[in-house]
Amino acid sequence: MSTMNPANRRSRNITEGVARAPNRSMYYGMGYQETDFGKPMIGVANGHSTITPCNSGLQRLADAAVEGLKAAGANPQVFGTPTISDGMAMGTEGMKYSLVSREVIADCVETCVGGQWMDGVMVIGGCDKNMPGGMMGMLRANVPSLYIYGGTILPGFYKGQALNIVSVFEAVGQFSAGKMSEEDFCQIERRAIPGSGSCGGMYTANTMSSSFEALGMSLPYSSTMANVEDEVVANVRRAADVLVQAVKADLKPRDIVTRQSIENAVAVIMALGGSTNAVLHYLAIAHAAGVEWTIDDFERVRQKIPVICDLKPSGQYLAIDLHRAGGIPAVMKVLLDAGLIHGDCLTITGKTVAQNLAEVPPLRTDQDVIRPISQALYARGHLAILKGNLSPEGAVAKITGLKNPVITGPARVFDDEQSALAAIMGGRIQAGDVMVLRYLGPKGGPGMPEMLAPTGALIGQGLGESVGLITDGRFSGGTWGMVVGHVAPEAYEGGTIALVQEGDTITIDAHRLLLQLDVPEEEIARRRAAWKRPAPRYTRGVLAKFARNAASASRGAVLDA
Repeated sequence: MSTMNPANRRSRNITEGVARAPNRSMYYGMGYQETDFGKPMIGVANGHSTITPCNSGLQRLADAAVEGLKAAGANPQVFGTPTISDGMAMGTEGMKYSLVSREVIADCVETCVGGQWMDGVMVIGGCDKNMPGGMMGMLRANVPSLYIYGGTILPGFYKGQALNIVSVFEAVGQFSAGKMSEEDFCQIERRAIPGSGSCGGMYTANTMSSSFEALGMSLPYSSTMANVEDEVVANVRRAADVLVQAVKADLKPRDIVTRQSIENAVAVIMALGGSTNAVLHYLAIAHAAGVEWTIDDFERVRQKIPVICDLKPSGQYLAIDLHRAGGIPAVMKVLLDAGLIHGDCLTITGKTVAQNLAEVPPLRTDQDVIRPISQALYARGHLAILKGNLSPEGAVAKITGLKNPVITGPARVFDDEQSALAAIMGGRIQAGDVMVLRYLGPKGGPGMPEMLAPTGALIGQGLGESVGLITDGRFSGGTWGMVVGHVAPEAYEGGTIALVQEGDTITIDAHRLLLQLDVPEEEIARRRAAWKRPAPRYTRGVLAKFARNAASASRGAVLDA
């Protein structure tokens, strides 16, 4: 690709003179000089927003990107992308827009880069769907690109305990169960979020940012920095120079994002104990990249990658602790030395993974956030793909933190999140129950909302390991417990989850990778013949469009399949 900006490239393909003048004139109106038309135009997709702390600290990064790109000899062009705060929308009708926003963000990036013929793009994001949405847009546009993560939040504190957003959801359960005073509950609510940055555990935002570094689309060490600290601004300035060099070398996302590099990213997700949402998002990212990758590949990687990082939600530490212990390069170095990732994958720096890791020091012995392979927390990864008559296309179980990831019990059936939460808060869910939350998939929700409120309430009431919960919706990256999500086919499509009745016996067995409705096949067939699809919840607007076009969760819930 030429390093000229779109105005100059276009002018070579049309008649000189009058036809060329309006094209260039628009740029002169923005202060361009004649010499600017020989410089690369780099888009800056700015996710800054005062909607959420995850994105409220991004404007200074966008400003640093503009300065850095100009200093590197490029013309920056800033455009906006929207965001939805998962933490704020959780448990409300607004949560249905979260996954939808992934597609909107991807469309924004693809549309602006393609419509303005940009030579490259830097995407700056914070909240959960900013990451996969931005990556999908970069892969669709396929011009030299680099992802900038806005950074994690620092912890809040109360009574000597570090707090984060999940502390609040779990406190709801503790307070409702009479295990916490109103004063403590209110103080946790007020102190959990001390400033800007994305939710602090190895939840979805930090999982996806860390995986992008492993994927090769972000700079080393950049994915675990804190938003409020100065190094995140210095990283943007370095990234601007790296991106301009990538434009000159014509190094594009689809040169970097391959089956091997996706395997590296998934290996790091497993090693970190990352979010279940990574399964959904990497199916979509692979689709955007044109890379063959299925839900079964996650199980294949899980079988060989141990969990070596002790991170929340099921562990002790936050993302900033991981950063101070050596960050993602330290994790990748452990995996590379064990032969568990591909060292020959190309990265946005122009170097291979192995070259980037060559100067990374040995794992420090004065920290226990990152473990050596010999001291892994779990011998195998934590995101298990379960199949059975309840999920023939697959479902995702997060099994870290569980003493025994097996349960067989009576189904407690709910067709929406709110009634399920009310049952938990009302003390109507008992140890041994298996909750079924359905009609919450990509089409049925629509938008596949996350179930952090019910799972947080179960944890808070001390039922996290003794109550099962299955859903065709999603879970927050902050969820842990005996939970299985992304059940496919979903209820709205007539999946077996739609046929479960109150009191049926259900088995969740992560050892056997099994999700089973323990009802005779003849009875299941009878129920299936009698089942009728419910009316759509939305018939117009963005949620209706998503419901009509979304693929199964087992294919990433993409809209262009």
